[in-house]
Amino acid sequence: MDKVIEQTTEATPEQIRDQKLYQAMGLTDHEYRLIKDDVLHRLPNYTEVGLFSGMWSEHCSYKNSKPVLKKFFTKGKHVVKGPGEGAGIIDIGDNQGVVFKAESHNHPSAVEPFQGATTGVGGILRDIFSMGARPIASLDSLRFSEPQTDQDKYFISQIVAGISAYGNCIGVPTVGGDTAFDDAYEHNPLVNVMCVGLMDLDKIEVGAAAGVGNSIVYVGHKTGRDGINGASFASFQFDSEHESQRSAVQVGDPFEEKLVMEACLDVINNHAKALVGIQDMGAAGLVSSSAEMGSKAGGNGMVLDLDLVPQRETGMSAFELMLSESQERMLLCVKAGHEAEVLNVFADHGVDAVVIGHVTEGHQYQLRHHGKLVADVPVDSLASQAPVYHRESAVPEHLKNVDQRQFSPQITNPTETLKRLLAQLTIASKESIYETYDTQVQTNTVVAPGSDAAVVRVRHYDKALAITTDVNGRYLYLNPRIGGQMAVAEAARNIVASGGVPLGITDCLNFGNPEKPDQFYELDQAVIGMSEACEKFEAPVISGNVSLNNEYDNVPIYPTPMVGMVGLIKGLKHVTTQDFKQAGDLVYILGQTHDDFNGSQIQKMQTGKISGKLFDFDLDYEVHIQQLTTQAIQKELLNSAHDISEGGLIASIAESTFGNQLGVDLSSDLTVNQFFSETQSRFVVSVPKQKQAEFEALVGENATRLGKVVDDNHLFVQATDGYFDIDVDAARDIWKGALACRLK
Repeated sequence: MDKVIEQTTEATPEQIRDQKLYQAMGLTDHEYRLIKDDVLHRLPNYTEVGLFSGMWSEHCSYKNSKPVLKKFFTKGKHVVKGPGEGAGIIDIGDNQGVVFKAESHNHPSAVEPFQGATTGVGGILRDIFSMGARPIASLDSLRFSEPQTDQDKYFISQIVAGISAYGNCIGVPTVGGDTAFDDAYEHNPLVNVMCVGLMDLDKIEVGAAAGVGNSIVYVGHKTGRDGINGASFASFQFDSEHESQRSAVQVGDPFEEKLVMEACLDVINNHAKALVGIQDMGAAGLVSSSAEMGSKAGGNGMVLDLDLVPQRETGMSAFELMLSESQERMLLCVKAGHEAEVLNVFADHGVDAVVIGHVTEGHQYQLRHHGKLVADVPVDSLASQAPVYHRESAVPEHLKNVDQRQFSPQITNPTETLKRLLAQLTIASKESIYETYDTQVQTNTVVAPGSDAAVVRVRHYDKALAITTDVNGRYLYLNPRIGGQMAVAEAARNIVASGGVPLGITDCLNFGNPEKPDQFYELDQAVIGMSEACEKFEAPVISGNVSLNNEYDNVPIYPTPMVGMVGLIKGLKHVTTQDFKQAGDLVYILGQTHDDFNGSQIQKMQTGKISGKLFDFDLDYEVHIQQLTTQAIQKELLNSAHDISEGGLIASIAESTFGNQLGVDLSSDLTVNQFFSETQSRFVVSVPKQKQAEFEALVGENATRLGKVVDDNHLFVQATDGYFDIDVDAARDIWKGALACRLK
């Protein structure tokens, strides 16, 4: 057996032990002892410590979140692939699967906003096409602090530019998403990206490297020193001392990724008999993709010759080669004897591809560099045997002895309050963001950004996919379990309002430090709430991502578990949007309204903070209202539907007038305050006059008629104790211009 050689320019195993150098890579004393005493039974060298630091990071191993993630509802009759692969797959009929997943790139974007956002898009695209699917749409879910300084504006503009640059160049439309602003995200923006793909179900690929003698093929960009050990960086708490860690941020090239994508899909579709497995090189780079592929296969090992890895910089160490997160790279396992066939495909597409190793007998993961063995560890110890921690949970201080009363808005001039509301950045139009995105490339976008959910048709079939991302971190801050339910429910409302039926979700669980009991409590309770809602909507969790340690100088963000949901619209005639369509249509509110203001936009606007006990939420009633809305759409009783969320009923009414600049003449037995309430389980819908009786028979007492759509470009709403009175043009100008003005 070869002796493992320590590369002379790096710290010796004894120095690593004595000086505790492993701590700087993110390993604890306990974890180092496990590696030394239980796994290797010797001192690990510098390269081996690096391998474990990447693979045992939270980003790769989920060591703090695995016990929580097991609580998710993941089963469903249409689920083809659930959590555990590059992305999840749901059967949508006709031998087709919809493939989707979301990823976070929070820490990289906080350090280098353009490249952090760009490479987030590139990484999630690779997750999709590694399954054998062609990406058809992407979405972004962004959280920023309120822009006050030039630096704030720079970060926002650069993150948006990064998303735009990558998606536009590679030819995948950015069709939707959500953006909110709150000072809880100061210094720690959230950059979550979701991608959706389509595939034939007989073309599914998985990331496994099996079969002794089969070859390991490296594909794509040459390896450089960008993103070294980025997985460990993403798993650290963030603070002012680490703001300049640019070496941990990758650099993206969408043009190269386009070539890699087309070449990989060519191999998957036309050379399937030569292909054993395929996986992208994402977090933790080459070590993650290769070790995970080897471990998934079970019963085999792997040897890699690092001298064969394409390199764009000289003198790279084994540590750097294995932990670089250079982008646009894939790893394939190819059947022995078929290497030339596969390499020729990549050559035809202008993509570098080279055999760098092979599958071996036994369970060892071995690396050779400059002719010497520089790492020799059990493959499962890297990929599947990281320690799992059951963290302590404790109710956060701000949830103890909380005021049970609901905040009561102080409104003397309803119209002026509405104007202020429409100018709040979380409420205001995000057109100045999404106008930079190519939303129509591939020519399948039916509903572009600006309505409740994006809608993308399935070409050659009379069906479409409705896609959305949602979460309100304020609600979770006040009650993580109920807020988690609400996040899933709002996503489902957006799908339903667009004419779809929810299929499943992906998630990005953005939370603080799980080693702090109060922050672990938020994570645990949020997942329980989300899972309860997913089960009610029969929309299982099929993929996702965990992003913990979202703190800055020990101050955590709001708990923000982004929900990315996909729904199926059977029949393009059922596609529905939020805009009122014609004068004379009757306007209804579907669902009940209560005095629900804690955590609301009006509370934040009037007090500068959120506080108190989160208002009540009835998950069963939510399901009932959504089912009624779906029935009304499928019976062709609605001309528009818009969910009611941030800003309340008056915000949804105003937004429904903007698209076609139609006015409304409405009256209600609600108070002015209640028009700003954020009671869940509600829609604003418009019904053609001739279908009034059929609609009212369907919904019964669950809907209240408010009035009608008018063609005089005027919004008038009478409440019991006041009224709203404004030209639609004036309201729209405030709503549309607020964000663009603040970012100048």
